[in-house]
Amino acid sequence: MLHKYGTPAYRLEAHLMEVSTYLDLKSSFVMSPTSVTFVIWTDGHEDEYTHVARVDPGDHDLGSLADTDDLVNQMLNGELTLQEVDLQLDAIFVMPNPYNKVTTGIAFATSGGAFAMLMGTSWNDVFWSATLTLVVYLFVMWSSRSKRVAHMLEPLVAIVSAILACAISVYLDVGINIRLVVLSAIIVFIPGLALALGLAELAARHLVSGTARVMDSFMLLFKLYFGAFIGIAIGFAIFGQVDFVPPEPLPKWTAWLAILLLCSSLIVIFRTKLKHASWSIASGFIAYGTSIGSAMYLDYTLGTFVGAFSVGVFSNLFNRIANAPASIVAMQGLIVLVPGSKTYIGLNSLIEGQDFVYAEHIGQQTFLIFMSLVAGLIFANVALPPKKSL
Repeated sequence: MLHKYGTPAYRLEAHLMEVSTYLDLKSSFVMSPTSVTFVIWTDGHEDEYTHVARVDPGDHDLGSLADTDDLVNQMLNGELTLQEVDLQLDAIFVMPNPYNKVTTGIAFATSGGAFAMLMGTSWNDVFWSATLTLVVYLFVMWSSRSKRVAHMLEPLVAIVSAILACAISVYLDVGINIRLVVLSAIIVFIPGLALALGLAELAARHLVSGTARVMDSFMLLFKLYFGAFIGIAIGFAIFGQVDFVPPEPLPKWTAWLAILLLCSSLIVIFRTKLKHASWSIASGFIAYGTSIGSAMYLDYTLGTFVGAFSVGVFSNLFNRIANAPASIVAMQGLIVLVPGSKTYIGLNSLIEGQDFVYAEHIGQQTFLIFMSLVAGLIFANVALPPKKSL
């Protein structure tokens, strides 16, 4: 259950060890994004119970994660028996999305528009990004009913978004920044967070899980970039190209509005409980404010480190006060840090016009930023250790 809801391997293994110790069981767990292995035995009995399962990489469902963790807490406190917990876990497993399809669609559209706003582009791009993200959501709903669509969802939505953006630039709005709008429309699929989690697992020496997660992130990036590249080529071939007319850029203060809108939309997309919503939004503001503020005096890479450290301390504080998994809050802050970092600031300069231009050391800076994210979280766990393993 915890694996299904997107828990990192090193936290999941520690949590399972805690539960098995409470049940007076000896155990060993090996977690990876595609498989789980349990070995369970008791003192004086050499016969082991071994369970190996092939699983799919989970999606983030922070509401169900909180419910599952709450059940474990109740069992550890003696409030529920193991049998009662087992029955309630089945109920959580089949529980529907707490947010309806209309609300989720609005959240998707808001996330795309908010990302474009965070990039400091124009109101034109914000509007078209939100519109195309809504189209992407229609494909997401289709993929839930069709396995064939689900298998090719990422390149498909990138191709469709790129073709539509090219059509819009020719027939509706010459002020649309095609590549930025395409990136904003598919930003929900960009695996920046998964890549950061994979590197964190590698740093914790969970080599199999970390390597698998990093490679899965790279493959997802390849599919998205390939789809966007093909889609733009098809769009130019069908509709032709027009000269880009730069519209009026957004004022600086809109970045803070973008953080509010992005974090609010992620609450719905990640199915976060409403009682944790204010913590999640605060995490986004802390991440952006500390990273941008410290970047005024330090390098952007060190600014990312300060932002990740602040998010880590805040999420561990949430863990102690709310007695809920720290990842519920950390997830929001990390997602804000990825587009708010030098990687996407550099990317912003790449896509000022219709064509990409050369950016010096962008690959090196990207690697340093992800390392700063991981280091910030590690130092935060030392400065204020979480109360529990999740």
